[in-house]
Amino acid sequence: MKRRFGVSERDMLTAQNNLASTYESLGRPEALRLRKDVYSGSLKDFGEESRTTFLAANNYASSLITVQRFEEVRTLVRRTIPVAQRVLGKNDETTFRMRYHYARALYRDAGASLDDVREAVTTLQDTERTARRVFGSAHPLTTGFEVELQAAKAVLSARETTPLAGAT
Repeated sequence: MKRRFGVSERDMLTAQNNLASTYESLGRPEALRLRKDVYSGSLKDFGEESRTTFLAANNYASSLITVQRFEEVRTLVRRTIPVAQRVLGKNDETTFRMRYHYARALYRDAGASLDDVREAVTTLQDTERTARRVFGSAHPLTTGFEVELQAAKAVLSARETTPLAGAT
């Protein structure tokens, strides 16, 4: 309906993003397609250096994690993090969220190597420490990093103590 009324592309992407959020909260699979469409549309209309595009990338990465498409998350954020750090700065909340998604995609992947899980722990430790300095310990992003760091450490501990298959 918004297209028929000739709304701007930014308004159209906002509506699609809101619809994706609603679908996601209802567990509907259309959410992922919409998140991808919003990200692609943002790239096309605003370029890779736009805050709008970075936010769309974060939403898309989060949705990919929800459906356990971890390799796609890693590919997306590996490409996006350096641009966000250059444009927004290393201490910007959006940049922090990208690093958060990257670490989550590393340690939550059942096929992740031990080095991947270690990288996730290191990334979360560094990012949590910086977030605490920048935002304070009560900020939701800082507390989110703490929770993910503990989970990643638990995965690392379990992986390091599990004997190799066939070893005696």
